[in-house]
Amino acid sequence: MNSFTAGGKGPWHCHSASAQQPARQHPLCRGRRLGHRMAWRSLALLPFLLTAVSGNTAPFFNMSIVYVPEDLQLGQFAFQLTAIDIENDPLTYSISGSDAFYFSVDAQTGNVTLKNSLDREQQARLTLIVGVFDGINEAVSRRLAVIVEDRNDNAPVFQYLPYNTEIPENATLDSIIYTVFANDSDTGNASKVSYSIEEVIPDSTKNHWLFYILPNGSVVLNGSLDYAKNTFYQLKITAKDGGGLLHNVLTFQQSSTYLSVTIRDLPDLDPRFLNEPYSGSVPENCDLGTTVLTVTAIDRDTGVNDEISYSITNASLPFTINATTGTITVSGALDREELPNEEVLLEVTAREKNLNIYGNVSQATTLVTVVVTDVNDNKPQFYHCSLSSCNFSTDAQNTFTGNIIEHSSSRLPVSDLSIVAHDPDKGINSSYELYLQDANDKAFTVSPSKIVGTGEVQILVQNPDLVDYEISHVMVVQIIANDTGNPTDCCSTATVTIELIDSNDHIPEFPQSIYNLSVEENSPDGTIIIPNITAYDPDSGDLGRITYQLLPESIRKIFMVNATTGALLVLNGSLLDRETRSIYYANLQAKDGGNLVGTTVLEITVLDVNDMAPIIIGSYFISVEEGQNVSTQIQAMDNDEPGNPNSKLGFKILPGPFSNNFTINSDTGEMHSNEVLDREALDDERGQMVVTVEVYDHGVPQLSTLVNVTITVRDVNDNAPMFLNQSYEFSVFEDSPGSLVGKVEATDADRTEMNSRISFILQRTNGSSNFLIRSLHQGAGHYVGELTVDPDVYLDYDTMQQKFFSLVVQAKNMAADDVGDSANVSVVVNILDVNDEPPTILPASLQDVHVSENGTQQGLVHKLVASDPDTNHSLIFEELAVACFKEEGGVGDVCWDWFVLLPNGSVLVNSSDIDYELCDRVLLTLRAEDLYTEKGNRYSQNETLRILITDVNDNAPIFLPILETFVVVPETSTVGLQVATVKATDADTGPRGSITFSIVSVVLVEDNGVSRPFENLFGVVTTPEQGIYTGSIQVLSNLDSSLKGQYQVTVEAQDGDAPVHRAQTVLNLFTVDQSYRVRLQFVTTVEEVQTNSKQIEVALTRATKAGVYVVAIRRAEDTRASQVEPKSVMEAYFVYSNGTALDVNELTVLIQSDPLVLAELVNLGLAVIGPVEVTKPTKETELIGVIAGLAAFLLIFILVMTLVLVFTTKSYKRKLNAMKALKVATTLSPSVAQQGAGIPGTNQYNAEGANPMLNLTIDPSHDLGFHEDTSSVASLNSLDENTVDAPGDNVKVKQGKAQLTDSTDEEVLVAALNLKEPTKTVYINAAFTTTDL
Repeated sequence: MNSFTAGGKGPWHCHSASAQQPARQHPLCRGRRLGHRMAWRSLALLPFLLTAVSGNTAPFFNMSIVYVPEDLQLGQFAFQLTAIDIENDPLTYSISGSDAFYFSVDAQTGNVTLKNSLDREQQARLTLIVGVFDGINEAVSRRLAVIVEDRNDNAPVFQYLPYNTEIPENATLDSIIYTVFANDSDTGNASKVSYSIEEVIPDSTKNHWLFYILPNGSVVLNGSLDYAKNTFYQLKITAKDGGGLLHNVLTFQQSSTYLSVTIRDLPDLDPRFLNEPYSGSVPENCDLGTTVLTVTAIDRDTGVNDEISYSITNASLPFTINATTGTITVSGALDREELPNEEVLLEVTAREKNLNIYGNVSQATTLVTVVVTDVNDNKPQFYHCSLSSCNFSTDAQNTFTGNIIEHSSSRLPVSDLSIVAHDPDKGINSSYELYLQDANDKAFTVSPSKIVGTGEVQILVQNPDLVDYEISHVMVVQIIANDTGNPTDCCSTATVTIELIDSNDHIPEFPQSIYNLSVEENSPDGTIIIPNITAYDPDSGDLGRITYQLLPESIRKIFMVNATTGALLVLNGSLLDRETRSIYYANLQAKDGGNLVGTTVLEITVLDVNDMAPIIIGSYFISVEEGQNVSTQIQAMDNDEPGNPNSKLGFKILPGPFSNNFTINSDTGEMHSNEVLDREALDDERGQMVVTVEVYDHGVPQLSTLVNVTITVRDVNDNAPMFLNQSYEFSVFEDSPGSLVGKVEATDADRTEMNSRISFILQRTNGSSNFLIRSLHQGAGHYVGELTVDPDVYLDYDTMQQKFFSLVVQAKNMAADDVGDSANVSVVVNILDVNDEPPTILPASLQDVHVSENGTQQGLVHKLVASDPDTNHSLIFEELAVACFKEEGGVGDVCWDWFVLLPNGSVLVNSSDIDYELCDRVLLTLRAEDLYTEKGNRYSQNETLRILITDVNDNAPIFLPILETFVVVPETSTVGLQVATVKATDADTGPRGSITFSIVSVVLVEDNGVSRPFENLFGVVTTPEQGIYTGSIQVLSNLDSSLKGQYQVTVEAQDGDAPVHRAQTVLNLFTVDQSYRVRLQFVTTVEEVQTNSKQIEVALTRATKAGVYVVAIRRAEDTRASQVEPKSVMEAYFVYSNGTALDVNELTVLIQSDPLVLAELVNLGLAVIGPVEVTKPTKETELIGVIAGLAAFLLIFILVMTLVLVFTTKSYKRKLNAMKALKVATTLSPSVAQQGAGIPGTNQYNAEGANPMLNLTIDPSHDLGFHEDTSSVASLNSLDENTVDAPGDNVKVKQGKAQLTDSTDEEVLVAALNLKEPTKTVYINAAFTTTDL
């Protein structure tokens, strides 16, 4: 062991009061004098014990008035009774009097709490008789005035209800329409009422801006009104007070009511046409005055209903209208062919008789569609043109010219002849026949023989022999076009001049003079009609070689012939359209080599293919009054081949809303209604029935066309009004002029507004003059009659013999010509008395209610019952306040939404968050209200319903955070020693919240990482204290000091009721090695070392580059090994950040290697550096120690007993203070100290492992805070608040502080350990205080 000695100072002495300790005395000195002070205190009390008087004065009150807020909750402190007693006798307080009902008093303390709710508005001042009794004199009493301070507990109350008013729809902007008034019975700002409009019915979103309200309650119109949009408004008006304190919270109270505003109609709307759109039909050439249809318009101002006249604006058309009835008739000649369109649009205007409120004419316009149907009044005409380019607006022609070769084959057409026949009529009226009339009608024929509308006409050779150039070069025929449907003007004639062309002889001859061929229309190009047609020519050689060619040239656009074989093919199949042309005639020319030509006729019939859909003739709009049958015929045609299934038509009604109401003949198209039509059975506003008819042919594939038949059923006033109820019974309070009695409702099934309009009339009966009724339109055919008391009539219930009136209300159809179109209903009006008694809540329904927490109970938990002596009462319950309590104290508003009180008195669970741990008692302050109260107080007395919350075990134990690291010193850990603590809480109460700790497992994690389990090594003792359970971890068996590492102890906390909840935590208990503990001896006193400790540590840090952890600074007791007489000892560890530590030899080398530091330490009193001896006792020494201890114990026991008998009190106090001094553990509170490293060999550790044996890094600035006594007391070492900042690597001497300057230290140990500089050092001695002393 190396050591060195330095010069020192004089010895340390304990002085009771000297300059050495001017601030505080040494702990042992303080303990020495404690017994003296206690003895003197006992003597000081003696005069009081000996004091006695012969008389005793009675107590008296020095208070006459107190103030209590009216919103004080039940059970809360109200005020304190304070009496003065000169002798300070114990006093007993009491209260009495009629107003003592509201309070209860604690007889010992005088604290007065609220027992029943206060209401300043009912009683603003209370008087109590307060008494006090000192147990000796007569009880003293006096009157005490209790002033109930106002709180904002009343909402404004509207007066003079109900609110109703009527205004015209043209009321001016910013005009006041009504004024409401609400009164608040509170005082101050809480009584100042402001108004607002919260809602406007109907459609508050659009109409909310329409009104606003002034501060005085006047409702002002902010926009324009329209009777057509709304005839009635309801304004929800809220009255809100100026706010005031309620339960110490600024609270605003409010209430709402409704203002009913009725709008009076004025003539400001234009009329409206009914049953639009209008459509009708009339045949051309009809008689003047023929009726087309009737239009109807009504005045939209239903409350005015002005007279309406009609006119046609576009008067140039041949129609007129009756100004009164709206019937449209024909006023001029109609020619469909001259009209631009068969549909004529008439613009009809409906005009009211009187001007509107703006001085303008009220009118409306609609369009009427009139379909002019065709009449066969035109004959067919001939035109010289091709079919695709004809202009039929030009004049017709009657002369035409063409040519043909003589002796042309039969059915060959005349060339260069373009004749088109045209009839401008429509449909079947345009059908006509064609035939020839003249001397040459045997030689030629006309094709086709019948045309519908427009068609191309051809002259065909009928007898080739008669077509002879030698007989006549020119032949003339006449074509007659005969319209058989128009016998008056039926026919037109066209003269055709045919020039004959001469031919040569010896022409090639065909076996047949005519070939009847056929081909389907729309055949593909290249279709072979006939594979070959061969002509014979007797000539031989080139003269007999025949080539074939089709004539005329125009036919070659459609057909082609093989010049060699004579095969006939389709050239352009798109031109084959049977509906345009059904037969083609062509000459097949056979030319021999000598250019002699032989011909044959090809008659090519175009076969029909079903490619034409049926064509609907005309449109079908039918108007008929209800109660009649409908019959019409659908006309259609098909341009496919007549007589063929492709052109045969069929008719059927497609499924639809009205398909079952009609039948149709599938062959003729005649459609009939199955029954008479009823306008009221139709949902359509216009009364229209649309039936879709399908017209189809019988071809393959089948083609069809759809046509809509629109039947407009005009309404007839055929329904009388009908009341919704057979009778009505209403009630109204007496003395309520102008108030609403009730409403009767009636409907009229007619579908038009004119026919369904209803007016209500009061029939003359006994008492009918006391009432008025007005009609209100609610919807189509739905009217309400509002029955009210005449504003000039005051009904008196007491003077009436009968308490009711029997009235008869008549609902009359205003459009009915027959007086029988009305209905009557009886109405009984009962007169009610005024309600003036307040309700009472039955005490039996105010008993305590028990509800379990966590939503285990849902729905109804209690039913309140109230009574009212009035016969006509309607009681509801109102919740005034909710108070939440936990044990005896309020907990705010945590329970405000747990329960809800319905108006019917049902108390419902309103939340699944009911938590006993937050609140165990809910007080509902409530009252009952009689809605029918007219006079007097409508509310019952405020009552309190107490709801008790039942606890459920729903919380698991929760470990509190562990803020300290626990250390075990095996050498000093005896059985039963507490080495660690855990704390846990459980939010439940009673057995459910009681916690029991247990050790689950103990595992030792050694330095080499090996884990070893242990059993019965540690135990735990559970201690409850104010809801926090502490588990003390104690040693159950001796620990093995040879084991180094850390114990991992798993602790489990378990609560005490089903369902059981558990929680676990793991504690780390570190073991330490004391071989690195170094003792520094100083020749200065303990106080001087403590004063200079910061400089000492800075110097040591500069020399070692290590963290300095002081374990203790104490008085030197054994100095035999040193050459000087040290007065104090500092024991410390020197630890680096990597966990390595310096022993005494290494420390000595480092200090001696730095002369500057050595000189500074010597100057500070350092004398000797040496190790702390740690010896392990042998069994012999242990036995000797036990015997010596027992002997010492016996000697001390005898001495103590002797001292107790002589100086019991003094000796006890001295021992107590001596033991407290010995247990002093901490000079610096862990919360004050900065984080510093733990000290090996003590109970100061950190998570990095300060024990050098753990080989872990260390933060020398971390204070683990482990000590035996957690209380903050003065340490025996006198190192209070000695926390310093350690220097860095490179420190200079500045301002008198020793700092390191050598940054290039070459020593290997210092360079290797210079990993981290300590920042702060904490002086603490917790575990070894007793041992060191």
